[in-house]
Amino acid sequence: MQEQITRTEAELPFLATTGNVTPFIGLLGTVLGIIDAFREIGVQGTASIAAVAPGVAEALVATAAGLFTAIPAVIAYNYFLTRVRRMAFQMDRFAIELTNALETRGIQEDARRP
Repeated sequence: MQEQITRTEAELPFLATTGNVTPFIGLLGTVLGIIDAFREIGVQGTASIAAVAPGVAEALVATAAGLFTAIPAVIAYNYFLTRVRRMAFQMDRFAIELTNALETRGIQEDARRP
């Protein structure tokens, strides 16, 4: 049973890591985009929309990419983790029921012996 559970859980760490790391990658892109926007303000000497817009757009794209990756990964992780836990619970319950049935049968057979 434990081997089957381990095999089933094998890919869950990838989903968990993806769900945890990609927002930070998006945040890094956001910070770099804002830095670029400020650099353009410094180069042009003005805070016009033409100077700021490309950096802000880059920042928003990076943020969106991080979220578009993280959200499905977290949803998939939670879905599959729930399925693995449910499967483990069912296997445990079956093992207990089988053990009880075998034990009961053994007691009944012992009672029949003279």
